[in-house]
Amino acid sequence: MRFSTVSAISLLIFLGSLSSLPKASGQPIPGRFSEPLEKPGMPPAAPGTYRLDTSPRMISPYAGFTSYQVNVDANGNNIVGDAANEPSISVDPTDGNKIAIGWRQFDTYTSNFREAGVGYTTDAGITWHFPGPLDNGVFRSDPVTNSDETGRFFYLSLLVDNFCGDIWRSTNGGQAWTQLHSDGAAHSGDKEWFTVDRTPTSMGHGFQYQFWTEGLACDFGGFNRSTDGGVTWQSPISIPNFPQWGTLDVASNGNLFIGGGDSGSSFWCIRSSNAQNPAVTPTFDQITTVNMGGSLWYGPPVNPGGLAGQIFLAVDRSGGPTNNNIYMVATVLPSGFGTGTDVMFARSTNGGASFSAPHRINDDPVNHSKYHYFGTIGVAPNGRIDSVWLDTRNAANNTDSQLFYSYSTDGGVAWAPNVQVSNSFTPLEGWPQQNKIGDYITIVSDNTGGDVAYSATFNFNPTRGQHEQDVYFVRVSPSGGATPTPTATASPTATATATATPTATATPTATATPTATATTTPSATPTATPRPTPTPRSGPTPRPRPTPGPRP
Repeated sequence: MRFSTVSAISLLIFLGSLSSLPKASGQPIPGRFSEPLEKPGMPPAAPGTYRLDTSPRMISPYAGFTSYQVNVDANGNNIVGDAANEPSISVDPTDGNKIAIGWRQFDTYTSNFREAGVGYTTDAGITWHFPGPLDNGVFRSDPVTNSDETGRFFYLSLLVDNFCGDIWRSTNGGQAWTQLHSDGAAHSGDKEWFTVDRTPTSMGHGFQYQFWTEGLACDFGGFNRSTDGGVTWQSPISIPNFPQWGTLDVASNGNLFIGGGDSGSSFWCIRSSNAQNPAVTPTFDQITTVNMGGSLWYGPPVNPGGLAGQIFLAVDRSGGPTNNNIYMVATVLPSGFGTGTDVMFARSTNGGASFSAPHRINDDPVNHSKYHYFGTIGVAPNGRIDSVWLDTRNAANNTDSQLFYSYSTDGGVAWAPNVQVSNSFTPLEGWPQQNKIGDYITIVSDNTGGDVAYSATFNFNPTRGQHEQDVYFVRVSPSGGATPTPTATASPTATATATATPTATATPTATATPTATATTTPSATPTATPRPTPTPRSGPTPRPRPTPGPRP
């Protein structure tokens, strides 16, 4: 049940069975990108062929910012020959030294078989531990992690052979995980995402909300919720306009907002004001069209087998002047052009009733040969907005990429000059029988900075003659690479990180600069400053699901 080899013929039979079902059971929505972004494929690595060859883990310093490799073996070394991408990060808001990252783990680049990789740190991202995948030997993908305000971590994982999802929980900072229900009991579908209501005064405090691509669902619908912390999930329902490739968040009043699109030039912010009420079936009472200045793009030159980026929606819960502002970011192909992408931002100050004109976050001169991709955002408890993305502005070949960072302290009206925070790498090597380096990267923001998970190819595999895909953690902040000492507040605050080099002054330039080479350095062992710990706070059963179509 958990694994089977898939032939091309059986895959076509499976996809054909989806299209023959009634609309509620997964019929592709007309006019949409109709193929699943996650597909069953090859068998796993043969026993005894994984984690045999190692090299020192990569620590890649750049201008005061330091990227630490996450997918390492039991001794903290790089695993030669594997691949890892599409990372999702969560940080314990009561202790920022505890961070977990989930990713798509490929035990060998010779197979596209992937599992739910997960790593954790207890020293603010300097040292990482990867005990193994959540579910060894099971074909999983689309990792999404999140946390509640007490520091419990959650991991939503998609079973690729039937597009059904399930939730796992960790109560010790990601060191151990428990599956909260049977396989696929969270329903779900391709490109799923979920969020947690962390506001104690909200009627839906602790609820989890999930949406996915309705045309590629586990059974039917495109949205559901859990009112008991992810243990049981209610029967799915449809969302107006059938949004896809997006994310969702909850305002301080408990209203739920979904940011999604049609896989092209249409973008929406969709509100449910009663999803927080456990006594009713959620409805969606506001649908707002958002102009993001272009279209989503599947298959750009920098990521031929994946997305240029998806839609990220985040809500400000700072309690200040920008409280309950809604922000959306998308990586788009600008309207009227056939090459190049930009990271675009729009904001709402009236509960999603209307949005601003799109604002281009990447500040280099417009050049449609350049790609700014995988744009994402985080909102700090004090209202600062952080954004990171991959960027080719400094590459003569227009594909070699660096991680860039910017922030806004006025609700997105003005953005700080862009700062490059990583060495250059090629996104076109290390592919694990998929021509992509994932579909997204992620950031979690606190009052002094942001914790970022991204994929890069700094390590070199001499046997293959290529660089390898790995997952990295880096700390960014408005003050630069060095992280300030945290203050004693109940809100999430910054953690100390290794300071291998002096902090560089943020002076971005649009002029191409020589490509820096990542170097492997001995693992740093500084001690992270502990954060003060605030005092923690003290539905209907899903219907039986039909038996999925025959698995390949």
